[in-house]
Amino acid sequence: MKASKNKKDISPRYLFLALTVICIVFLVVSIFFKDQTRKIRNFFANIIVPVQESMDKAGNALSKGLDYFGDVKELKDENEELRDELKKYRDEASRYQAELSELDELRSLYELDEKYPEYNKTAARVFSTDSSTWFNELYIDKGLNDGIYEGCNVLCDNGLLGIVTESFDNYARVRAIIDDRSNITAEVGRDNALCNVEGSLINMQSGYLLVKDINKDAKVEIGDRVVTSNVSDRYFFGITIGYVTEVTLDPNNLTKTAKITTAVDFTDVKDVLVITDRKRVVDY
Repeated sequence: MKASKNKKDISPRYLFLALTVICIVFLVVSIFFKDQTRKIRNFFANIIVPVQESMDKAGNALSKGLDYFGDVKELKDENEELRDELKKYRDEASRYQAELSELDELRSLYELDEKYPEYNKTAARVFSTDSSTWFNELYIDKGLNDGIYEGCNVLCDNGLLGIVTESFDNYARVRAIIDDRSNITAEVGRDNALCNVEGSLINMQSGYLLVKDINKDAKVEIGDRVVTSNVSDRYFFGITIGYVTEVTLDPNNLTKTAKITTAVDFTDVKDVLVITDRKRVVDY
């Protein structure tokens, strides 16, 4: 404790004064004794100059690095802007594509509507189906509030899709003609021969439906159109069901059976036309 009390702190002023005096002494010596101090100067020069050069190089490298990172940041900012613009253009392209697709669908519905001008119709959109493969039973976004009831015929693509089996306030259930429970009285060929179109999901796996009970003498050829018959108690007359692809004589030698491709693509149904008139109110 006594030693600490006796110890005196050196004032910064005295330290600064001492360093100043030392510097002046070295300056005077270097001026008047150049030869004697040359080695000292060279010694310090050999130390200081490389250090200074290294510092300059490091400074230049740091400056270039900062410039590089500045350029990188600028490029990143530009890249982000380009990404945003690209996303905007892609979103616009998707929107235009969706609008174009919707326009094509509306055009198809309009053309379908023109084929059957004698019937009152309303457009609807499919929002659900009971199958992941075929649209054999599906739901549309219109119902009783839009004048759609059980028994209303439903059209799509180039012809008959099916019939409404249940209707609620804002939606309805539709059974397609390919469903196993479907059986339609139809006409085929130039003679308008009566026949029955049977729904079958198994046959649809091979791409056709069977048209049965055709009179053996009826003139039926490949490419002939099969339409709903006027004698049908559920379907309006003249709606296209499909087209004949094959005709064979039955074993009984009294009737013929034909295979047809349907006028509707039952793997992809989006928009439909519903005939709001009903031929007859029946139970399903």
